[in-house]
Amino acid sequence: MNIQASSPCRVDLAGGTLDIWPLYLFHHSAVTVNFAVDRYTRCWLSPRQDGAIHLKSRDLGVSESFPSLEALLNAPKYRLPLTAWQLRFWQPTMGVDLETLSEAPAGAGISGSSSLMITVASALNKLTKGGHSLEKVREIAQNIEAQIIQVPTGCQDYYPAMYGGVSAMEMGPAGIRRVGLDVNLAEFEARIVLAYTGEPRNSGINNWDVMKKHIDGDKRVHRAFAEISAIANGVRGALAKSDWDELATLIRAEWSHRKKNAPGITTPLIDRLVKTTARAGARAAKVCGAGGGGCVFFLVEPGTKQKVQAVIEREGAQVLDVRVAARGVQVRVQG
Repeated sequence: MNIQASSPCRVDLAGGTLDIWPLYLFHHSAVTVNFAVDRYTRCWLSPRQDGAIHLKSRDLGVSESFPSLEALLNAPKYRLPLTAWQLRFWQPTMGVDLETLSEAPAGAGISGSSSLMITVASALNKLTKGGHSLEKVREIAQNIEAQIIQVPTGCQDYYPAMYGGVSAMEMGPAGIRRVGLDVNLAEFEARIVLAYTGEPRNSGINNWDVMKKHIDGDKRVHRAFAEISAIANGVRGALAKSDWDELATLIRAEWSHRKKNAPGITTPLIDRLVKTTARAGARAAKVCGAGGGGCVFFLVEPGTKQKVQAVIEREGAQVLDVRVAARGVQVRVQG
């Protein structure tokens, strides 16, 4: 059988980094809020009779091959680690051709890697007849990604890929609970702009630095995350009420706290974009993911999207045309 799978990327609105275990256990009612965007990761998976494994990334233009699963397991390193490490876990009993495509720019901060992990894991779960639930697939994908980047990973990046829509992830001693938020998508989409700065970043480094400070008892970092947790709960409430003024106020506050927490989260270009777009109709802005480059999200006044987008392009960044992706991972089988 031939298997095709796809899942959306995401934009995080509030509460990021709190989703890394055990940070969310230190803050009451910890929540992360994000939404899926119609930038997708995709994979095409076909069995082979000869036992060989051929991997290809269409967007990166990179390929690698192994004569057998055993050869893949014994390889000292991989050119395509996100797919190779998945195969280390799923260990199909036949050879495979596995091609992937990501519509997220490299290092954009919109969770292209986590989306790809869900996409590929869902396809391999189907191929190997693993029978795992979607939540278990998330756990597997998250743990494999942590093996690859060798630092802890947060949970929030996987849920938009799993379910789509606008989401709140509630996190506590009982684990993680995803709650879909009933948002007026027409009103919301009239107010969102996404820009790519062209400056890829390494999310693991920024997140790991902040996490270490938190666990080591840095009171300043702890206070900042307490504020971020409260803001995230406010963002959830503002979305539920379609209170766009309150949402803008909260996103500005979240961005301010994040810059205090980790000054490396911003760059001169990001600072310039935030300042210049405010004069064109942007009410609030924040980086996506751990920052240091990548994408910037803007909440704008209705009717000003084109003006804001024009300013972004004049400053040298790229506008990414996005809408909310209503559905999560899809797996299709042919043959």
